[in-house]
Amino acid sequence: MGRPSLDDIFAEHDEFGLLDLKQRSARSGSTTDRGIMVLLDVTRFVEQNSRLPDPDALGHDEMKLAITWQAVKASPTEKMRAADRLGLLDEKSITPPHSWEDDVPKEAIPESLDDIFNDDDLDVDPSLITFQHTTPSAERVTPDHRAEFVPCRDFEKFRERFEMVQEALETGERKARAVRKWAVIEPIEGDFFIRNGLLAMIAEKSEMTSRGGSRDHRLRIIFSNGTESDPLMSSFRKSLSEDKTARTVQKVGLGPVDPEWENDQIELSGTIYVARSRSEDPAIRDKRMILHKIGVTSQDVARRVADARNDPTFLLAPVEIVATYSLKNLSRHRVEYLLHRFFISARPAELFIVDRLGKKISPKEWFYVLPEHVGQAVKLIEEGKLHLFRYDIATQKIVEN
Repeated sequence: MGRPSLDDIFAEHDEFGLLDLKQRSARSGSTTDRGIMVLLDVTRFVEQNSRLPDPDALGHDEMKLAITWQAVKASPTEKMRAADRLGLLDEKSITPPHSWEDDVPKEAIPESLDDIFNDDDLDVDPSLITFQHTTPSAERVTPDHRAEFVPCRDFEKFRERFEMVQEALETGERKARAVRKWAVIEPIEGDFFIRNGLLAMIAEKSEMTSRGGSRDHRLRIIFSNGTESDPLMSSFRKSLSEDKTARTVQKVGLGPVDPEWENDQIELSGTIYVARSRSEDPAIRDKRMILHKIGVTSQDVARRVADARNDPTFLLAPVEIVATYSLKNLSRHRVEYLLHRFFISARPAELFIVDRLGKKISPKEWFYVLPEHVGQAVKLIEEGKLHLFRYDIATQKIVEN
């Protein structure tokens, strides 16, 4: 026997009266009652706001009331007209709320902030509208130095190192791990990363400076395509975080105590430079002929000092390079440490600057020495005799111990 059809089902006896539906009659006066209720709601709204509800209002209740009112007032009943004490059904004008603009001539209303501040009758303390410790916008958008990619002039020093790391990655001897978003990375010289598909090596990590109120380093990064860049460490971190393909390359060894852990570091020869400040600060300007910064870098010196006016390490002012000395087969860090320690008696204890956030900073790389004194000390380092001499601050000469 086949399945019964719908006709068969409905033809059967309705034992429980499921199909016995009764038509519900509309309640008398329900439409009229609803219209009066809406009218009363609109009346209360007008009394509170001095206007009709807006169908385009951001508030859901006002928008719903306005749309309902538009539908109801199209066919008002006699009961609704009798209850309309404000004449809303006849669209009588509603007195708008009083505005301050009604009491002021139109030409006296300012159109911009410039109109307000140019008012001769306005007495404003200049300190309230004058920016302090703020770099002018023209200077912020035209920096002296950008960490752009430039050809690496001494790439041959790094080529073999890149080839070794690349081979280790291919054989699985080293692993490349994804950079976790917002990870705090503390790169050191010799660390390798993968950024934008290129191997990147931290070749140099310069002395710590203070940028925007926070301590930071400037890096020298060599890339496997023969280019280099010198971003701030914070900028390099951000670029790694934003690059979904960025990776950190596993170091050799089991940890910092393992002798192989530092194998990636490379001792780069570089340049010792002596810089003179061109600051217009009276405390610095009056001593600029004897106050010099002693620094060591593996990159181009002009590029290193290009952003001096924004760098507290350079006293937030441009500098001129007055002397340079080449390093040959000497550790850059070791030479810088020896020079700073040798001239420590000539370090000005009172030297400080105030950065743009009002923070007091005392750079440690500036000394009351002459360029020729630095040259003499460099020569003694090359000869291995620096420990036999000292710098006499009283006579401003290098003398034997």
